This record gives sequence, C-alpha cells and structure tokens, in this order.
Amino acid sequence: MNYELKYLCMKHEITAKWQGGLSFENKIDGFTTIVDATQEFGGQSLGPSPKKLILAGLAGCTGMDVVSLLKKMRQPLSSFSITVEADLTEEHPKVYSEILIVYRFKASDNLDKEKVEKSVKMSQDTYCGVAAMLRKGSTLHYEIKYDLPD
Repeated sequence: MNYELKYLCMKHEITAKWQGGLSFENKIDGFTTIVDATQEFGGQSLGPSPKKLILAGLAGCTGMDVVSLLKKMRQPLSSFSITVEADLTEEHPKVYSEILIVYRFKASDNLDKEKVEKSVKMSQDTYCGVAAMLRKGSTLHYEIKYDLPD
C-alpha cells in the first residue's frame, strides 16, 4: 500500500481465531462474536453464520443512517425496525442474488412520511457503505411500512 494512501484511508481490522469444528471467535473493536455453521452443515450452531452477519451489518448500517437523518429532520421516532430477507444462489460460491430491506415504523409516531422516505433513500443512495458494497454483486430492494400502534 502506498504510504501516503495508508493515512488517507480508514482501515478496519478484525481477528478471527479458530475454536474447533467450524466455529471462529472474532475480535472486533474489543467485542467478541462467534460465527459457526449449523449442525446441518457440520457446525455446532454456536453463533450466527458469517453470511447472516453481513445482513445484520446491512440492517445496522442503514438503520443508523435513517435514525441520524430523522433526528436531524426533527422527526419523532419511538418504534423502528428493519427486516432483511435475502435469496442465495444455488451454485457455489453461494451469494446473495436479491436482498429486500423492509423498514417498519409505527404509524402513531406522527412522522412526516416524505421525510421518512427521504432519509431511507439517502441511506440507500449515499450513506450506507454496506449497501453500496452488496449492490456490486446483488440486487437490493427496499420497502417502507407503517404499522398500526400496539
């Protein structure tokens, strides 16, 4: 790597230590996570699969964007969740071909729907780096839903 570029680019690093079987312990910024395969695939189900963690990263990335943008737009937010569904290809390497992100907001929050849609679109088009990376090999779709209050 070019010495000057090294200091211009942010670098991320994790350490994964084999724990036996198919499981690995990951050290990420002082946090520990375990990834493993299910018993069906030779693992012990000690943690989520690496591919599913990618989907969790996508949900977290876009979710943080949306929350931050709505806060800047002074929108009240009391209930918000994201569901990510992904279709795997059948051939190896099995990758996500299509990904659907469903953003759910509680309808009673008095949210301005135009601002909600703008924040989601800005996350998808501009800010979410995980979505940008996944879009290079997958088709991403999203929906916004407003659930009735409990």
